[in-house]
Amino acid sequence: MTGWWKQFTERLAGREPVPDGFEGTLEGDERVLASASTGLGGVVLATPLGLWLPDVEVGHRRVGWHLISKATWRDGVLTVVESVAEEPAEDVQVLSDRAPRRYGLEQPGRLPEIVHKRVTGSIQSRHHRELPGGGAWFVQRRMPGRDGVLLQVRPEPGTDAGAVTEVATAVAAQIRQARDASPE
Repeated sequence: MTGWWKQFTERLAGREPVPDGFEGTLEGDERVLASASTGLGGVVLATPLGLWLPDVEVGHRRVGWHLISKATWRDGVLTVVESVAEEPAEDVQVLSDRAPRRYGLEQPGRLPEIVHKRVTGSIQSRHHRELPGGGAWFVQRRMPGRDGVLLQVRPEPGTDAGAVTEVATAVAAQIRQARDASPE
């Protein structure tokens, strides 16, 4: 299908077209919810599975909604803080944040609204717990394409790593027990 015809049929079907300049590969049924140009030749786009960000090394890469710890929209700039996850036990991730990345968007349209909705919508619950050397945030999040929730732990600087792993593993076991004991 030619580019203009594909865009026409996607819009007719109520879908956003894949924008020119996008260098990623969407999964089979993955669709664009919103997109915006960065003005530097890059494109930021949102799908049900995550946020596609321009990356100098790989072109575009998708960050799952559950791995975006913070996204803000101010003065035409979308700032995204992505998390990196370790998995010390089944169904639990210990997170650390990467440096914020900023994307100036020319015509943002609905992109900031959708990013906010998807990031906050992935959070089922959160609470803070004091631990030796500091504390940690415990967040239960839904992951795109997966049933149930994932426990994520974001330790504060200086918090004892062993205590974080121990408590995270115990909490994940309690969540599994509660899930297994509940009638479906």
